[in-house]
Amino acid sequence: MEQSLFGDNEAASARARGALPLAARLAPSRLEDFFGQEELLSEGKLLRRLIEADKLASAVFFGPPGCGKTALARYIASRSGAHTEELNAAVAGVAELRKTLDAAQFRLQSGERTLLILDEIHHFNRTQQDVLLPSVERGQIILIGLTTENPFFYVNSALVSRFAVFEFKPLGAKQLEGIVRRAAADGESGLGAYKLELEPKAMEHLVSQSGGDARRLLNALELAALTTKPGKDGKRLITLRVAEESIQKRAVRYDKSSDDHYDHISAFIKSMRGSDPDAAAYWLAKMLAAGEDPRFLARRILICASEDVGNADPVALMVAEAAFRACEVLGMPEARIPLGQAAVYVACAPKSNAAYLAIDGALDEVKNGPAREVPLHLRDASLDGEQRGHGKGYKYPHDFPGHYTPQEYMPDHKIFYNPTDQGREAQIAERLARLRKGRGK
Repeated sequence: MEQSLFGDNEAASARARGALPLAARLAPSRLEDFFGQEELLSEGKLLRRLIEADKLASAVFFGPPGCGKTALARYIASRSGAHTEELNAAVAGVAELRKTLDAAQFRLQSGERTLLILDEIHHFNRTQQDVLLPSVERGQIILIGLTTENPFFYVNSALVSRFAVFEFKPLGAKQLEGIVRRAAADGESGLGAYKLELEPKAMEHLVSQSGGDARRLLNALELAALTTKPGKDGKRLITLRVAEESIQKRAVRYDKSSDDHYDHISAFIKSMRGSDPDAAAYWLAKMLAAGEDPRFLARRILICASEDVGNADPVALMVAEAAFRACEVLGMPEARIPLGQAAVYVACAPKSNAAYLAIDGALDEVKNGPAREVPLHLRDASLDGEQRGHGKGYKYPHDFPGHYTPQEYMPDHKIFYNPTDQGREAQIAERLARLRKGRGK
């Protein structure tokens, strides 16, 4: 007969605790039991004061998965004395929503409040969100909306203006380690009965691979505990190998249709502009790992090569262009190589936005400055142009020493390009200064 992974007492204890996952069983029953979100829940902070005074009106909690949004909403519900309803916007329709709101209005007539926890509120379309508006506005319900998306983008402005908005942050390594230790020590709701012992490398792996998601971390820890046999001393040793098998591949928190897309590409561009090749390579790798279109990334490198490097190193644009073409030919995963090369080159290159400022300044002048006509000596002399005086008096620069001679190229001349002293543009600046001096500009 095979040895059971559970002793008889452990099996009975497991049945008594029910089939709830570990993350649900460990949901904090006191504010002091929360890990993280100190900006919201520390002594004296607004959200904590509202919870302790039971004065929280409708609010929206937004942040990444597994950072405590749902746990805190349920804790608030347990203290409020209000009837609590929970809906998931991903599956609830207008009919179910109206039924919940009608029931809340009926309870209110007898003095009982209703607290509605609405998960994934960003999944509601505009019509569904509009259904909520009157009940929130009149105070017929206390609504706590939960979302991983920025509510200012995904929730109607009329509705979000009636919310108190609280942003939750991903949990850090120390906070996640604290959650693991609490779960391993808690003999009633946690895994204390399993007498877990984690190797330091196992703890490090579980924490790093959880991506700041406490739920993912606890699921992996529970799986590791359930699938590890106790030793002769009754302890279950969680090794690095067990930890690796339990959590497997890290989930990359990146949604191409959400804030993540814009935040990550912004960080990528700013890292290249800021001459940090290591950061640029990291954000590029993260977006590629999450399935971002490599051609989109190649286009951003192209833009940065021209806008932020410019004439300080014209080769940057050539490298970026070559990487873009290589992406179209290669596809992933090989496209990561030229993309990485181009991103690192652009990040390391000297920087100048002088050419970018020049074209934008010239466009503004076209739009708002005086209208300028092409001087006669610059006009096309083909066809009947010569008879009309086109090209008369034009000086061909190659006929002069140094292949240059002063002449008017723009009426009411105005300077748009001011080269910097960076890279090759320093040489351009020196030459241009001599030429401008010679023509009195």
